[in-house]
Amino acid sequence: MTAVLSISKEESASHRRVSGISASRLSAEAPRYPMPRSASPARHAPRVARLARAEARQAPKSTKRDQLLETAWRLFYRDGYHATGIDRILADAGVAKMTLYKHFRSKEELILAVLEKRSELFRESFSRFLQAKKRTPDQRLLGVFEWLISWIKSKEFRGCFFQKAMAEYQEVQDPIHQAALAHKAAFHGEIRRLVAEAGLNRAKGLADQLALVVEGAIVNSHAIGSSTPALHAKAAAAALIKNARRSRNGR
Repeated sequence: MTAVLSISKEESASHRRVSGISASRLSAEAPRYPMPRSASPARHAPRVARLARAEARQAPKSTKRDQLLETAWRLFYRDGYHATGIDRILADAGVAKMTLYKHFRSKEELILAVLEKRSELFRESFSRFLQAKKRTPDQRLLGVFEWLISWIKSKEFRGCFFQKAMAEYQEVQDPIHQAALAHKAAFHGEIRRLVAEAGLNRAKGLADQLALVVEGAIVNSHAIGSSTPALHAKAAAAALIKNARRSRNGR
């Protein structure tokens, strides 16, 4: 699961960066102001209205850039990168072309920004899932596959956004290919970290095997429109982890 004037060299460079995709996502939940039980609703209505207006002014607003990123992601994910033109994105986002080019000098820069944003959201979602309940190190490792199953069963699942990018921009040195690859490398690095935390032997080899199982499950689940490959992937991962644990204990 945005405007156009001229952008600085520094801003342009930041969009072209294809590694170290990292940013902090800002979110704020507006506080609630419960009304005293003894209070008269009519008496306090003006105050409540003033507070509501103040909250609305302070709440983070969706910018034109955000609208473009969200619309572009939805269309790229559904229809493909090459098949989705700038005019279609502008029409769906309700944004003027000059606004687009204030933030992105080209479609390539827009794609890179979308990849960066989706990578950031992915990390946050993945981290929240693993931290949602207490798990042993082995359970946290298997949690990767529980997260995978949950995602694949979701209505918005249409395969992997980053796999699609590498498939459409096949030259390994292409900036878009590199950005998608950097996301995958970071994700696989997280799997290696979980393997190491579990104290399993051959951490890198096992992590590479588990990452391969994840990627294969995504492709197969999308191909047949079923979460069954992801369920099989979890079973395969459990067997790999069990075997590594047995090897570590000398059995």
